[in-house]
Amino acid sequence: QVQLVESGGGLVQPGGSLRLSCAASGSIFSIDDMGWYRQAPGKQRELVANITIGGMTNYVDSVKGRFTISRDNAKNTVYLQMNSLKPEDTAVYYCKAIYLKIWGQGTQVTVSS
Repeated sequence: QVQLVESGGGLVQPGGSLRLSCAASGSIFSIDDMGWYRQAPGKQRELVANITIGGMTNYVDSVKGRFTISRDNAKNTVYLQMNSLKPEDTAVYYCKAIYLKIWGQGTQVTVSS
């Protein structure tokens, strides 16, 4: 069974950067679109960014110009580069194989001084 494992979360000051990685145990990237989602305390999980098999990307308005999603199909890995982080970006971040509906376990991102 395919599993997704996120890494790269942590504590960062406002204005800082983090890069999240999501590695798959199987070769799913050639057959599925991938997404990064986040869930802050007391809020619903929301889509942050997604990338198609062909590399087309989409972002929620609140992260446009600050976050970049990318994928390396040879490494079965999808990334989320997060720059100019704000306290409101604090959340648990999850990756998902969108059409297979497979979720990772999540990684905590905390933006605080």
